[in-house]
Amino acid sequence: MRHFKYKNLTELQAAAEQRGASHVQFEPDAARVREILARPVPVAGLTVGNSLAIHPMEGCDGELDGRPGNLTWRRYERFATGGAKLIWFEATAVREDGRANTRQLWITPENADEYARLLERILTLHRERFGTTDDLLVPIQLTHSGRYAVGKRTIAFHNPYLDEKTGIPTDYPVISDGELERLEDEFVAAAKLAAGAGFRAFDVKVTHGYLLSELSGATTREGPYGGPLENRFRFARNLLGKLRATLGKDAILCMRLGCFDSVPYYRDEKTGIGVPCNFTTPYPYGFAVNRDNPLEPDLAEAAAAVGLVKEAGVQVLNVSLGCPYYNPHVGRPFERPDDGNYEQPEHPLAGVDRHFRVAGALQAAYPDLPMVGTGYSWLQKYAINAGAWNVDQGHIRFVGVGRGVLAYPDFAVDALTKGELEELRVCKTLTYCTFLMRQKNHPLGQFPTGCPPFDKEIYGEIMKQARAAQRSGAQ
Repeated sequence: MRHFKYKNLTELQAAAEQRGASHVQFEPDAARVREILARPVPVAGLTVGNSLAIHPMEGCDGELDGRPGNLTWRRYERFATGGAKLIWFEATAVREDGRANTRQLWITPENADEYARLLERILTLHRERFGTTDDLLVPIQLTHSGRYAVGKRTIAFHNPYLDEKTGIPTDYPVISDGELERLEDEFVAAAKLAAGAGFRAFDVKVTHGYLLSELSGATTREGPYGGPLENRFRFARNLLGKLRATLGKDAILCMRLGCFDSVPYYRDEKTGIGVPCNFTTPYPYGFAVNRDNPLEPDLAEAAAAVGLVKEAGVQVLNVSLGCPYYNPHVGRPFERPDDGNYEQPEHPLAGVDRHFRVAGALQAAYPDLPMVGTGYSWLQKYAINAGAWNVDQGHIRFVGVGRGVLAYPDFAVDALTKGELEELRVCKTLTYCTFLMRQKNHPLGQFPTGCPPFDKEIYGEIMKQARAAQRSGAQ
């Protein structure tokens, strides 16, 4: 279903107003867009050079032993010269059975030197193009994929709606308190390896349904890691304290936090549209979910959690929503779903508005904590106009771009020099990248992902191979 039909910014703004998407506003003047997005952002004693960020976008293109692969290097070389001063390095597993796919990055004592080489390459290329890296921040995101891990799935608690969606039996074992305590130390060990490789900023990943994210919603779990909000964030807070103690006062602690889980969705076989699971209320599961209507966020709980992690040491917060595995429209408003998935159950502008509303409320609650906003890609060439408005109004400190940067890695250069993006280069949210992420019929167990329409040199051929493998597997 085609949604983005707007010929100019005036039409898009009018559509947002007509649909009640009041948090979607735009700065129309290109000169003002340049000026606003060029503003530096103070972060933990560092001045980040502008207000543009690249989200931690996984390429599923590492080697089986966890090293960055050739396509990983290519992506970060492109990001390094793209102009954004916050390049959030993608999800890197802290142990092998915590990987979301066989080619997810995984830092180990045997391969840490490869991460050092890649980081140095990023810094060198950025310095060559922009003159300095003193104002560049590159946090590494550390993760355990939990119930979405390949090989061994690890769950924090039983949510019957989510268990049904993910095929988890009712008697499947839940990770123990002792295992969680040991896992905290494995995160610290991975962070020490990353620090040795030259990273100075470290992200604790608490989003997209992975293990730490699932813990944040473990309201029905008993013991020290479940129930009250303080317990559900015990792992994250313990880990932040251990990271500070281990890495020292100069380490910059970051978090990408999923600030609204919502519920699992399914594809209606008659209409193709996404429909929520048949939940009952009060809904006792998930984080920052309105218990009386779990299709709506609970901003009070989200804000309280941000307060907890800020007190525990978080210095940069990247705000995310939803889970790509069971409600992708919440986190990634799209124009077209990936193969076999559901059509949007709402207009994408409603999803963009939700992103801006949640992030804006949290940034207002903690104005001294720099936050990165999400949800911009569907706005296509006007994403930077919306971002400039949000930055100028104090609704966010950084404008983060995820899928869009796979299509247009140097978007920030154009934003900062022209105040506008090229329409023929911007991501159209057609979800080819997600399709590739879901394709496992590959000799290494995972197809790499990128943007086939706008990076045809590499991913056009990969898309053909993935389609052929899909057809072969279906026969």
